[in-house]
Amino acid sequence: MAAAIDRSEAIHFEPKNLQNISCEENNTKAAQSNCRPSHRDCMPKGESSNRLKTSGIETLDKGYLQYGCSHYRRRCRIRAPCCNEIFYCRHCHNEAKNNINVDQKLRHDILRHQVQQVICSLCGTEQEVGQVCISCGVCMGRYYCGICKLFDDDTSKKQYHCDGCGICRIGGQENFFHCNKCRCCYSTLLKNSHPCVEGAMHQDCPVCFEYLFESRNVVTVMPCGHTIHKNCLKEMQEHYQYACPLCSKSLCDMSKVWAKFDMEVAATPMPEFYQHKMVWILCNDCGTTSEVKFHIVAHKCPNCKSYNTRQTRGR
Repeated sequence: MAAAIDRSEAIHFEPKNLQNISCEENNTKAAQSNCRPSHRDCMPKGESSNRLKTSGIETLDKGYLQYGCSHYRRRCRIRAPCCNEIFYCRHCHNEAKNNINVDQKLRHDILRHQVQQVICSLCGTEQEVGQVCISCGVCMGRYYCGICKLFDDDTSKKQYHCDGCGICRIGGQENFFHCNKCRCCYSTLLKNSHPCVEGAMHQDCPVCFEYLFESRNVVTVMPCGHTIHKNCLKEMQEHYQYACPLCSKSLCDMSKVWAKFDMEVAATPMPEFYQHKMVWILCNDCGTTSEVKFHIVAHKCPNCKSYNTRQTRGR
């Protein structure tokens, strides 16, 4: 699964969560037929008697939530097509095969869509990917996506498949929309207000360098439109860093900070030699280039009154 996208609006230097996203698999009518959220879809065809239905449900539910790994509750394991080894899920495979103790030339990730074989955790039967075991009849995952080869018994995550992303996500399909320009899913709260950045999620976190699109950690959208892990943003703010690591725009309302800079500048007169020195600055917040008086403390943008500026050249 992948993680969530939130919108940052840190007036008090705290990001405001507006979205959760996660990876699981697809979202068209064809995809929906492959993504089943309930064991009712596992029921054998043609059973009309209540007794047989009850017996069938008991078989399907056998071992429910008793098997799996730290990533998913599921009643099967997968055979990795890349190395032919068996793991509970792709995350288990990637963690094992990208371990620091593994030869760098042998490290690799699994391609989830290429998984062809699964092994039932109850009877041990290896078989082609499917929701119900062909041998013991158990449902190997109440949520099942035949496109992403995803099994999960914990349906409280509200998994759904996004066809635009090409993967499954969590949080409930009704709570998200896919932005074709950003190429990812966002909370419906951001539908008419989020700043579009081409491929915003298809990049590494600017702090920890984990690939955001498939990250299982919560992701937040900064006011500039760039994305970052929520915890990484929080850590930045704990170290008094309030600018986007990519474009340097302010992450929150800094007006109170700028007022303190005004006081500091006024209380720090420059020596006579520098009183008429002029420099060119670029404002990181509004993008305006201006010529202002040089000051040792900071340079204020005459357009937006921000001190989030950088000197480009002197005179």
